[in-house]
Amino acid sequence: MYPLRLRLARWTLAHRKAALLVFVLLTVFFALGLPRVQVKTVFSEMLPQDDPFVDVYRDHPGFGSPLTVMAVIRHRDGDIYNPETLRKVWDFTRAIDRAPSVDHEQILSIATEKARYAEATPDGIDMRPLMSDRPPATVEEVAALRARVADASQVRRFLISRDEQSALVMATFIEEGLDYAEVFSFVNDLAERATDERHEVQVAGMPILIGTVYGFERQMVLISVVTIGVIVLALIFRMRNTVGVLTPIITSATAAIWAFGFVGWLAISVEPLLMVVPLLLTARSFSHSVQFTERYFELYAELGDRRKAVEQTMSVMMVPSVLGIITDILGIVVVAIAPIPAMLRHAIFCGMWAVWLIPTGCVLISLLLASLPPPRDLRRFRDRKAAKTRGAVLQALLGAAANLVTGRAARGTTAVIVILAVATVVTASQIRIGNPVEGSNLLPEDSAFNTAVRAINRGFPGVNTLEIVLEAKNPNADIPTSQRPDLVMTALELQKHLEGGRHPPRATLSFADYLAEANRLFNGGHPAWSALNATDNSVQGAAVAALLGSSAKSFGHVLDPAMQHATVSLWYADNKQETVDRALAAARAAVEAVGVDHPEFRVRLGTGTIALQDAMNRVVARYEPVILLGINVSIFLLCTFAYRSMLAGVLLLVPVNLANQGLLAAMHLLGVGLDVNTLIVAAIGVGVGIDYGIYLLSRICEEVQRRTGDDDARWGGAIRAALSTTGGAILFTASMMMLAIFPWYLMADLKFVADMGLLLMAIMIINMVLSLLVLPLLVWWLRPAFAQRYGCESLGGGAEGPAPAAH
Repeated sequence: MYPLRLRLARWTLAHRKAALLVFVLLTVFFALGLPRVQVKTVFSEMLPQDDPFVDVYRDHPGFGSPLTVMAVIRHRDGDIYNPETLRKVWDFTRAIDRAPSVDHEQILSIATEKARYAEATPDGIDMRPLMSDRPPATVEEVAALRARVADASQVRRFLISRDEQSALVMATFIEEGLDYAEVFSFVNDLAERATDERHEVQVAGMPILIGTVYGFERQMVLISVVTIGVIVLALIFRMRNTVGVLTPIITSATAAIWAFGFVGWLAISVEPLLMVVPLLLTARSFSHSVQFTERYFELYAELGDRRKAVEQTMSVMMVPSVLGIITDILGIVVVAIAPIPAMLRHAIFCGMWAVWLIPTGCVLISLLLASLPPPRDLRRFRDRKAAKTRGAVLQALLGAAANLVTGRAARGTTAVIVILAVATVVTASQIRIGNPVEGSNLLPEDSAFNTAVRAINRGFPGVNTLEIVLEAKNPNADIPTSQRPDLVMTALELQKHLEGGRHPPRATLSFADYLAEANRLFNGGHPAWSALNATDNSVQGAAVAALLGSSAKSFGHVLDPAMQHATVSLWYADNKQETVDRALAAARAAVEAVGVDHPEFRVRLGTGTIALQDAMNRVVARYEPVILLGINVSIFLLCTFAYRSMLAGVLLLVPVNLANQGLLAAMHLLGVGLDVNTLIVAAIGVGVGIDYGIYLLSRICEEVQRRTGDDDARWGGAIRAALSTTGGAILFTASMMMLAIFPWYLMADLKFVADMGLLLMAIMIINMVLSLLVLPLLVWWLRPAFAQRYGCESLGGGAEGPAPAAH
């Protein structure tokens, strides 16, 4: 009775035309979904769905919205108090109100009605906008504006820089229907038109950051083309025949069409920041196909019969190929454990791409090889001696590796590896979760976005806020909860705690600040009247005074439209993780001091950029060990079943996990923090790395079964033979993948993409070296019994034919 995989191979080839037709029809179906593919970022889907901070953000999206654009209009040689600069601020404020998806009620600058000053008159308090229906045009009008700003402490504090050379314009956008590329283009165009010899305009904010990433789309397409070109050139150099070049291209292109078409039909958007991962999968597809094709050439050179050669190739390669691909799949889909919709979308897209490698890389390639005429010159693949002469340098390297992991040298090699492993683990343990830089680590430090962030942080309270929400229990109360003495005094107490702490924010703001100023003016202007009494009459009188001549819209940054919910806003110098940690520790202490539950409201921490960044970092901290454990357990069970031995699972996971520690150490040394995006790359590294081990261990099993004699001779000879054959293929495939990824590091202006390119190359190098050294070294010392059992023969081919080529 023939093995199942051989029967499957024969059945497939017996129905070759029908099978090819099925592949053509499926490819056409998925191709029709390509126009529906969307490459975009959805901000809310990048947030963990089970985090309390995200819940606060959803309940109160108007408080500290991260979808706020900040524009700094700076006079290069003087202050802003001149007609030309003030006209630019005025025009920019009106122009940004026409931006797509902007929230017209959430625009703030010294040129909006929200920027008001108050003065006491015989008839009461007069609240007026700083500017009327036009900007100041004369020296006298400018001087009058300067005087009004002096009486508007909050305006002077938040909308005009400390050196008075810059003015800030803020606009919040509505996520529903938000097109980041369109917003970026619109705002950037405004900034360019407002910039001249005397003025500089810089813009920052999440919509600008994401729009900046979108701006690299053409560059990423170009790099993708270069990447594929590099792979094809490497393929031509390796295969040197038409069949060997065409089959990997056709199978890889088919898998790509199926993957993109699949998400197109599902209407799932693709995250642009992670486009380097699909390119990695393309390289993996080429790698699978190359090894499959080379094995076919070897068998055809031996058998002289194309159909039998394809049958044997499909039979021999099926199990290890599927096993290797499944480990890739596990490394991708396990990230869906984290409750982040963007990671789930990524898992579906890239996970299904990996799934499609099974039918295309095992079945379609067999059909193509059975249909295309084989090359005439197969001397390079005829026998092992010929194979060994393909590269003297390559064989010398592999021979040196074999010498290091066998015989007497194995002791010294073991000691060196243990020392390096300890140093690597120690270095990896120092990696920080979160953002290590001021601004965004997605972009270079000198990028326009990060330069703008530093300018805002330098001249204003900053771009990073933490919001403590005072949420009304009864949003329909007759008297707005925000005017209740308890809420107002709680807000003031929170500010007092935070401003007097060890790590105070740069600035704080609440509705209570406006009430204190109104109370002072209402009572004659003496500073002593700034203090509020905790009585209904005092607080409500101050609220009436503050609201006189204005509406709730003027206080939309601290109150909701119904004036029931309020917020205490805290500004911080940057969003580095140490700043985030200190800010939240201080906020938690302040909330604990004032109490969470009050008769008419509750205190909720928090929202704003600081809280949301921490929410994303916390999910990484919570799920990073879970994801890696899930990958390890899954791969362990899979390999244990395939090899019929738990020891096999352990042997394969040791070098892979050392490689993962090496990756984390490299990230730490490069200054790359661990976040949602880098976590995905780290998880993929485990699944990718174990492929090498699977093929090398399978070859060692086969070589051990072929040998007789004493243990040292058998195991040493098996390891040498496996490294000289399968090890060579590992070197080639790893090198090809590194060549494929190198353009991303070399050409990408987007720092994150360049960093990920470098890290993926590091993954390839580390996994390759550890697979060629650590795995055979473990085999040399342990000499596992499973290597001589039939389970291993079924992986390696045994009596049916030669062992599989490396992956």
